[in-house]
Amino acid sequence: MIVASPTSLEIRGPMREGFDQILTPDALGFVADLQRTFGDRIQELLEARRERQRRIDSTEEQLGFLPETQWIRDGEWTIAPIPADLQDRRVEITGPVDRKMMINALNSGANVFMADFEDSQAPTWDGLIQGQKNLRDAVDGSIAYDDPQSGKHYELGSKTATLAVRPRGLHLPEEHLYLDGKPVSGTLMDFGLAAYHNAPRLVRDGKTPFWYLPKLQSHKEAELWNDVFNHVQDRLAITRGTFKATVLIETFPAAFEMDEILYALKDHSAGLNCGRWDYIFSMIKTLHNRPWILPDRSEIGMTTPCMHDYSLLAINTCHRRGAHAMGGMAAQIPIKGDPAANEAALAKVRADKRREANDGHDGTWVAHPGLIGLAREEFDAVLQGRPNQIDRQREDVHVSAADLLDVPSKAPTMGGLRTNVTVAIQYLESWLRGAGCVPLNNLMEDAATAEISGAQVWHWLHHHTHLDDSTPVTADLVRSVIDEQMQGKFPLARKIFEEAVTAEEMPDFLTLRAYPHL
Repeated sequence: MIVASPTSLEIRGPMREGFDQILTPDALGFVADLQRTFGDRIQELLEARRERQRRIDSTEEQLGFLPETQWIRDGEWTIAPIPADLQDRRVEITGPVDRKMMINALNSGANVFMADFEDSQAPTWDGLIQGQKNLRDAVDGSIAYDDPQSGKHYELGSKTATLAVRPRGLHLPEEHLYLDGKPVSGTLMDFGLAAYHNAPRLVRDGKTPFWYLPKLQSHKEAELWNDVFNHVQDRLAITRGTFKATVLIETFPAAFEMDEILYALKDHSAGLNCGRWDYIFSMIKTLHNRPWILPDRSEIGMTTPCMHDYSLLAINTCHRRGAHAMGGMAAQIPIKGDPAANEAALAKVRADKRREANDGHDGTWVAHPGLIGLAREEFDAVLQGRPNQIDRQREDVHVSAADLLDVPSKAPTMGGLRTNVTVAIQYLESWLRGAGCVPLNNLMEDAATAEISGAQVWHWLHHHTHLDDSTPVTADLVRSVIDEQMQGKFPLARKIFEEAVTAEEMPDFLTLRAYPHL
């Protein structure tokens, strides 16, 4: 344990070579100031989430558009102008803050690379601090890597993607950094270190410090982030409004507050993103007391009416306010050695990106560099030389609360149960080893898809669901599928998953249960 004086911060993780370049006394003092200023408020917002969920569970509250903020939805206002380096975002690639992956992503030809400290990054102490070092080196242009196995040298090319950073969600603590005897907020640590070390350099270079904000559930949480941005810009002598952020609409409650979230971040907003996988997870979690049964996750696509309405509402809302509306992730990865299967997978991606572009999205996400060209083709065909299509207002779109709440219900299949078991357990096993994004069954799985898998099994089990062949979903069936699929492998991941899906209360997040073991 190292006590970082004079900040009263305790570092409870090892100090590896080079970590002292990131965990400097001034940087630690900066994080301590953020924690003291905003830590209690984060806890209050997390309690407000829990209280709202209790009201939804007891049917005291029905999700819908907020009557008290009708004036925001009815008002004629727009966000602050979008800076030049964020105008064209037609293809964005995401990935963890691994050094080689960051270099490849920045060189990939995508418009934006989102360096992810969240769903695709297992929050090991070493991974997080090394990730901050990688981020700093990427911003100053010095990042390079020599692969010890292949001997290949990696460095930045002459043209690189615009950099965005996604810190962890508000719910995640950092158990290796304590202030006054309590763990520091993971999101404040990630954001604070990234801003302290990189924002002034980016501004000097004429670039925008650009952030992605995950898992917000209300505009009150967006208001918190707006205050964090103002506080940090003041501390770093950066003009207020310089920071820009895109909010992922990836929780069910947030879908009813899109206008309000943009308004709360009005001076710092760079639009909204349809985080489809976490959105499905949140749909199950938010409505977990209801007896409707969502079908296999493979059947819940963006052409499902409630999902399509959610994306159309994001487009209509964003464009009315002068903001980007970003499409969702293509999780497919190219399939080597099977041309027919590869072509079928790419056809799905092409159809998805064509729908997004034609609907009015301004850009999209991919998980693999091999999909960038395909996605770009679909958006180029629609944008016709323009950087975005914010001017396309989609005034024909009229989405009601009932439309968003009209979730599909269908009996799941044994194949769906097996997939959920294998994806969740294999992902947890990889996550516990420090790998936050894992290729499984020709899809790039991250924490969001693993959380869907666990939530679905819990929901099916606790509502005494029958599969489409009339087989009842019981704890014994789930355990037998675990044994059948895992065959004695991954005992810790199996234990975490089984305890989570058979628990009386739906777990908030599988990764929160797994974090103490990490």
